[in-house]
Formats: sequence, C-alpha cells, structure tokens
Amino acid sequence: MTKARLFRLSVVLGSVFMILLIIVYWDNVGTAHFYLHTSFSRPHHLDTLPTVAQEEDHEDLSDVDEFLERLLSSSLRQKGPLNRKVEQASLQGSSRPVLGNLEENVRGYDWSTRIAGLSLDQEKLQAERRRTLREFCANSSFSFPTKERSFDDIPNYELNHLIVDDRHGIIYCYVPKVACTNWKRVMIVLSESLLDQGVPYRDPLDIPREHVHNSSTHLTFNKFWRRYGKFSRHLMKIKLKKYTKFLFVRDPFVRLISAFRSKFELENEEFYRRFAIPMLKLYSNHTSLPTSVSEAFRAGLKVSFPDFIQYLLDPRTEKMVPFNEHWRQVYRLCHPCQIDYDFVGKLETLNEDAARLLQLLKVDRLLHFPPSYRNRTASSWEEDWFAKIPLAWRQQLYKLYEADFVLFGYPKPENLLKD
Repeated sequence: MTKARLFRLSVVLGSVFMILLIIVYWDNVGTAHFYLHTSFSRPHHLDTLPTVAQEEDHEDLSDVDEFLERLLSSSLRQKGPLNRKVEQASLQGSSRPVLGNLEENVRGYDWSTRIAGLSLDQEKLQAERRRTLREFCANSSFSFPTKERSFDDIPNYELNHLIVDDRHGIIYCYVPKVACTNWKRVMIVLSESLLDQGVPYRDPLDIPREHVHNSSTHLTFNKFWRRYGKFSRHLMKIKLKKYTKFLFVRDPFVRLISAFRSKFELENEEFYRRFAIPMLKLYSNHTSLPTSVSEAFRAGLKVSFPDFIQYLLDPRTEKMVPFNEHWRQVYRLCHPCQIDYDFVGKLETLNEDAARLLQLLKVDRLLHFPPSYRNRTASSWEEDWFAKIPLAWRQQLYKLYEADFVLFGYPKPENLLKD
C-alpha cells in the first residue's frame, strides 16, 4: 500500500514538474520566452536603484513562488549567452522619423542636442520621490479609492498598463500624455517584441506610431492569465520582486489640458464618436450632430474645455464606463501603493530622468531616449485654461485628482482653488 501511494505521489509530482517545464521552455508567444534576465542572471547591485526585494517589509514568496523561482533561475543559467546578444549590438544613431500622423505633425520634434551632463542630483531626487510615495501610501489619514487593496485584489484588466521586458528585467507602467509613445518605443527595442522584415528594431524612432500603440505589440500583465492560468499571479509577483519597475508622471492638471488638446482640438474620429458627440449633446445642448469629425470641425462643432471638465465631474460618466486612459488617474493606471516602483520619472525633468534611467538599466549604450516633443502644454498655461472654469468645478476636479498630486509630489494649485 505504501509503495502504491509513493508511486502515485511521484506520478503527480512528475506531472506538475513537466507542466512547469512546458510553461517555461515552450511558451513562444510575444516576448514571453521567459528569459527573466536581469535579476536572476544579473542581480541588482546599484545602491541608487533598490528593488522591492531589498525592502524590509516585502512579503516572503509562497512555496509555489519559490519553486517557480528556482526552476526559472535554472533555465536562465542555461540561456545566459542568448540573453546577452542584444547587449553586444552596437548603438545605432537616431534618424528622423517619417511623420505620417497628424498629432506628430502638429507637435513637431525637438531635435536640439541634449546636455550630456545631468544637472539634477538624481540620486537624492529619486530617493525623495520614492520616499514621498511610500509615506503617503502608508499614511492612514490619507485615503483614496483602491488604496487599501492588495496586489491580488487588482483585476487583471487593470494591469494592462504594465509592460514587461523579460530580456532586461524591466517593467514599465505607461501613463498616456507622459511621453509614453517614446517609452513604448524604447521597450519594443529592448524586448525585441516587434520585427521589421524579420529583424528587431534597433532605433526607437524607426517604429511606426500605429505599431507603438497596438496592444498586441507588448507583453503586459493582463495577458498572463491567458498564458499561465493559475500560475499567472505567482509569476507577476516574482517579476515585481526581481525586475526594475518604473513610471513617468506629470502635473495632473497639465496632463488633462494636454489630453484635451490632442483628443478634441485635433480631428480624431474615434474620440469624436465615443466622447465628443455625447459631450456636445449633454453639455452644449446639441441634438443633431454630424457623424464624422471632419464635418463637425467644418461646422465649428467642437468640444470646449468646460464641456470636458463637466464630463469628468459628471457622476454619470463612470457609471457608464471607466475614465479613458488619457484622463484616468495615475494611481488607477499604475497602482503605486501596491507596486513599489524603483524609479519615478517626471515629464518636467524628462531629459535628465530618461538619461539617468537608461544608465541605471545599463542599456544606455544600446539606445538613446528619442527626442521629445516640443511641449506646447506648459504648466504656466493653467490659469488661462481654467479661467472660465467655475471655482466649484476646479475644487471638485482637484479632489478627483488629489491622490496623483499628493503621491507624486506636485504642489496643490492654490491659485486655481481660491477666488
């Protein structure tokens, strides 16, 4: 009887082991070849860029996590030379992109040469940004929706902004209207997730914009369940522990102005049909509207900034559908109180932050961050844009985005919130 039980147990364990081997070795969808490169074959050793694994309050992995970690680590040791092939590639010079997109034509690129030296004390700056984030996440007197939930409580569909590069051990949470187009281009180059005539892109600016924002181009956390089933959360936690995690943020009100300008002041068919038509009907009392954005613009029918703000404050808006990602709060996109980010960049210091981050990731010899757009939406414009917005609306809007202001160290815009 004992021998029979041992035999059955060995069969079960052997089956589980084989399933895990299949998951690790034979999954070839997208970028998920499971290199798990950086932290297993190249542990973080930078004092200036600690990972969650170095935090004292990090929860220990479960037995399943530890087993998966050992298994994946073993596979990585065998794949080490393959993982390093990208790092041996020579740095490609940036070439100007072909501007086929209206938004890029309107904005234009800033082709000025960036100063090589970093003017900011990046180490202290990052320490301060991360400390602010941790302190307010731990502050029980500061509350906002979803703050208290655990990572396991986050639905899969809310993890769709976390892009994974297994080749270099990087996780990037993208925030629309915060240089995300170019950061996505960087992630595509690093992960080799997109090929041009069978060859991975080497220059971020060579990647067409329509491919950059195609969700099938990127490996994101929300795709893990379809691939790895019940192991998906375990694998996410391992990556969150081992990988370098970063995001870029922006003054919340300036981000809203930028979103309005790019989606409603330029002809955008999708946003006209999904958002502009309902706004014009609800807040401008239009009953009959053109079916196309070009006809609407010719007729002078455009969403006004007050219409947009009223839409954001309307309690009916989110009862119908969650905020679009271009104006959804960062804390809802990137879950900063559930994920301990290693690097917090800001659009206001984009050039310095981007250069420092690429150095810390040890990929600065592979590529440069693409030239940024000339930022036509400046923080100094806030008073002009909000001049026609009633004070009560401005105060409500601040409450709606207060968590983003506080968590990421942006000062409260007192000049907009008082008469």
